[in-house]
Amino acid sequence: MKAGAVEFLSKPFRAQDLLDAIRPAIEQSRARRHDVVVMAGLQARYGSLTPREREVLALVVTGRMNKQIAADLNVGEVTVKVHRGQVMRKMSARSVAELVRVADKLGVSAPKA
Repeated sequence: MKAGAVEFLSKPFRAQDLLDAIRPAIEQSRARRHDVVVMAGLQARYGSLTPREREVLALVVTGRMNKQIAADLNVGEVTVKVHRGQVMRKMSARSVAELVRVADKLGVSAPKA
């Protein structure tokens, strides 16, 4: 079971018992493959960000306002707004909450001070 077995059947078993054991294993496999594909897509989108956009993303997901991010990065607030918009577009996030969930899945954390 530790090696990934989904079910254990004792002999003798009926054909229906085998089918009943295989269905959940197939569903688990589909779910895992889906998760891998989704994660690969997120990583590809994250990879498309510039280094500055990654910095902005890390600060946005901590809840910092544009003005605070601008001060942290020593850039103008308008520049932060542009980067933030690019991050939202490239990451296909419709809201900051969605962006936070995506960043969490990717393991994006706040930059070290």
